[in-house]
Amino acid sequence: MDVLEWARELQALAETGLHFTQDVFDKERFERIKEIAFEMLAQASDSPVDKIAELYLMEKGYQTPKVDTRAVVWHEDKLMLVQESDGLWALPGGWMDVTQTISSNIQKEVLEEAGAKVAVGRLLFIHDRNTHNPGLNPFTILKIFVECQYISGEFQMNAETMACGFFAETDIPPLMERKTSLEQIHMAFEAKKQGENWRPVFD
Repeated sequence: MDVLEWARELQALAETGLHFTQDVFDKERFERIKEIAFEMLAQASDSPVDKIAELYLMEKGYQTPKVDTRAVVWHEDKLMLVQESDGLWALPGGWMDVTQTISSNIQKEVLEEAGAKVAVGRLLFIHDRNTHNPGLNPFTILKIFVECQYISGEFQMNAETMACGFFAETDIPPLMERKTSLEQIHMAFEAKKQGENWRPVFD
């Protein structure tokens, strides 16, 4: 874990240095630091160095976290989950597009993955992906969970999801935990139980 954290920090520092420096020799040093970071990431993840470099190909300039939005959609006190192509289930959601707001991105993802229209409500919690979801990711990812109310919809199988359903807390199907952990499911139900007394949680 320490090696992964050091490698991620070195990569971010190197890329930030390359973005700001005008000195040709500093650029050479930062490029070498970035190469070392990729070698460390490859060793920590058991992946080829060129595969790691490919992952970071578009990561230029000052390095910031990626944003993943997740919809906590309620209908008759049950929680919406979508079945991914591997058969496991998750809250609908995905990467936040640069042209979207948090609310519009959530509505877009729910429509695409569940065929449903929702009314966006309150922010429930923000999680650091590597802290709350299993499996280490080379990127820093902030997962934003927002409560929504179901309006209408009709699911159709698509490129991302095979099924959509609403589940009670005691009837949760096998989860794709790198996207939605059981802890996050229980937190969503707890937020619903507490109602207006719930305070958003972060980190």
